[in-house]
Amino acid sequence: MRKIIVLLVTFIWATNLMAQEESVTLKWWNPESSEVPVISGQAWSEELPSIYHRLPARAEENVRDAVWNLSKQAAGLSIRFWTNSETIEVKYAVSGGVSFPHMPATGKSGLDLYSKSYDGDWQRSWGKYSIGSESNYKFVIDEDSQKYHQYGREYQLFLPLYNEVTQLEIGVGEDAIFKILPLKNEKPIVAYGTSICQGACASRPGMAWTNILERKLERPVLNLGFSGNGKMEPEIIDLLTEIDAKLYILDCLPNLSPENDDVYQLTLDAVHQLKEKRPNTPIILTEHVGYADATTNMKNHVHVKSLNEQYEKAFLKLKSEGISGIFLLEKEDLGLGYDSFVDIIHPNDLGMLEYADAYEKLIREVLNEPLGNLSTTIPMSQSRDIAVYNWVERHQRILEMNQEKAPEILIFGNSIVNFWGGEPAIKNVNGPTSWKELFEPLGVRNYGYGWDRIENVLWRVYHDELDGFEAKQIVLMIGTNNIHLNSHEEILEGLENLIQAIQDRQAKSEILMVGLLPRRGMEAEIASLNLKISQMVYLANVEYKDLGKGLLKVDGTLNENLFSDGLHPNEEGYRIIGEELLPELKK
Repeated sequence: MRKIIVLLVTFIWATNLMAQEESVTLKWWNPESSEVPVISGQAWSEELPSIYHRLPARAEENVRDAVWNLSKQAAGLSIRFWTNSETIEVKYAVSGGVSFPHMPATGKSGLDLYSKSYDGDWQRSWGKYSIGSESNYKFVIDEDSQKYHQYGREYQLFLPLYNEVTQLEIGVGEDAIFKILPLKNEKPIVAYGTSICQGACASRPGMAWTNILERKLERPVLNLGFSGNGKMEPEIIDLLTEIDAKLYILDCLPNLSPENDDVYQLTLDAVHQLKEKRPNTPIILTEHVGYADATTNMKNHVHVKSLNEQYEKAFLKLKSEGISGIFLLEKEDLGLGYDSFVDIIHPNDLGMLEYADAYEKLIREVLNEPLGNLSTTIPMSQSRDIAVYNWVERHQRILEMNQEKAPEILIFGNSIVNFWGGEPAIKNVNGPTSWKELFEPLGVRNYGYGWDRIENVLWRVYHDELDGFEAKQIVLMIGTNNIHLNSHEEILEGLENLIQAIQDRQAKSEILMVGLLPRRGMEAEIASLNLKISQMVYLANVEYKDLGKGLLKVDGTLNENLFSDGLHPNEEGYRIIGEELLPELKK
């Protein structure tokens, strides 16, 4: 009897669940209906024969047929959007077979959906799926956060690694928010390589090393891996020179042969070709990772050793020519062992993680984007203040404005700066008159983001907000949002690290560190912390200014008449600190 009851309860539960799923009414969006490019991971979005391809239509005349056909596959492509839907469904079609003997359908032809927490952490979404020539994924977002239901969060949908997508639609609840996020303005990392680069044999798209790397660095990674056909050909290198990249990766050795290919000359020619057009863009040359059976198959061991020796010889020759900005990722640094492979050459998910880790380590060295050991020294994005503004969109707008007109003076900060006024404009401002009168004539740009902490400003510095121009002066007003989370020592180390990151990118700019403004109930603690900050920045050869004294009463407590909430100044409070800051900006 008990078994019958259990079965009956299970049947009722399953029936109710199916009824709930079936009752969800969805609204559908097709990327092909968009008037602007929406597929991330492409360099020629205006020239593609299909929005899901990777090479421009004109390339068909110049590249080999095998390369052209592989370029139709969606490796590395993704779609970023914002929603609060409890159900996210994707229906799509692919043109080829859904799986390989050594690669599952979920990797070759499947999808992966990731989202970002409000503190900037990646999280994977899980769903039911059916993969065939016509496929479907259904993700049920079991989220009890009222913030999510009201405002939603950012998602990134990674497309199939080894199949051509012919059509795709995304469905969300008919009453849900759904907003496509703009393509990122950061310069991309461009990876040119073999089947390993394309994604073989990851179990799902999110586990291809280029997609892992994109999430680690939070920077676009363009996947130009062509299975069996990454051969460092000049026709492809020529296309690479058209991309204003942050960094190039050449990872083609597994498709080359020491007997049939002049790896030494191919490498010299490729680097010369890239450096002629993009002399300041770093290039990583990746050695052959080796074969899983290298310890038992001497022929394969010798094959790999010969390829890598030719590569190293070319690398040293290029260095002797005085070519700068080239780096060698050695086989030992990739670190794959025999358990890292599906077969003798293609990585499994463990191997893909090891690839991504090795690339991240070297790229952070090359781009000078180190990860510290404290939360204040680890760059993070965020969207904590989504009720007021969109952090991601503000960052992209800053990058656009820098291209349109570079700022001479800028102020990094949190909501205290964000709410002051100026450009980029926001809806809620507390001190627009003082900003307009004091700072607008100087062309000061507002780099304040609500709820930012030190690590969030570090992320923005790493993500190009100071690239491509020389500022006269950079003002820092950041750290108050770290007080409840970090010790004084952690805040000081974070600020020191941030200042160094700014100096690395803006060596000629004068940096002014503003002490933390007083806040209700924390006047004494902030005064103590500011004393330590003033000593730290003196040693860092940076100017310091304390603007908070004019916001206090004679007894040292907060003058509430100058604040809107005990933290953010009102118009009168902003004018007081603005008039004290102005002489420093006019120097």
